[in-house]
Amino acid sequence: MQKSEHLGPVVMISGANRGIGAEIAHHLGDLGYRLSLGARNEASLDAEHGACDDGRIHVRFDAFDRTSASTWVDKTVERFGGIDVLVNNAGNGEHVHLLDDDEDALDRLWTVNVKAPARLIRLCFPHLERSGRGRIVNIVSLSGKRVRNSLVGYNMTKFAMMGLHHTTRQVGWDKGIRATAICPSFVHTSMSAYTDKVRPEDMIQPETIAELVRTAIELPNNAAVAEMLVNCRLEDTL
Repeated sequence: MQKSEHLGPVVMISGANRGIGAEIAHHLGDLGYRLSLGARNEASLDAEHGACDDGRIHVRFDAFDRTSASTWVDKTVERFGGIDVLVNNAGNGEHVHLLDDDEDALDRLWTVNVKAPARLIRLCFPHLERSGRGRIVNIVSLSGKRVRNSLVGYNMTKFAMMGLHHTTRQVGWDKGIRATAICPSFVHTSMSAYTDKVRPEDMIQPETIAELVRTAIELPNNAAVAEMLVNCRLEDTL
């Protein structure tokens, strides 16, 4: 096993090549965390973060390729000796409205937003348990808490991800694993570029989400936060 001189916790982050995932990686990397970054295209990780070093590896992770998840976990453990934190950040924001007949797009949404995170949680669980204070952060959405539009594919899968999240909390608690769901409204990334409801400068900024991730994973086991609901405009029901 190749040892790293870095001693910070080991964090796996999916979709770390851009947007929220990239910002989480930059923030935690600056703080000394050891990073295992996953994305469909390793070259995009290199372009965003530079060459790998003792404290960071880049691994191909494709939600549509089941074997890529196990390969990513294996490479992380081989490199760093364990896993302390999993950040399920990769997501699909395709627009499928209630009256659209687009089963293929619905299948893609379920695969990326629900099945792939569930697979990573299952594969990482024994390693997180061994750490004694394993952490799982699921980047979900306020669309997993309430519905304000007709985007049924996104809304359904984000509600399902919340079901996955709370099941994870139940199963992991006695094993020292704590899970937090971060549910933001519009974040200033390419996924929110379609809307004119909020100006980009008034949206939640990716670096703010990165700071919340750090908070979630650094809290002690006896101060777990199940959900963080994050908004950039007033919603009376939240």
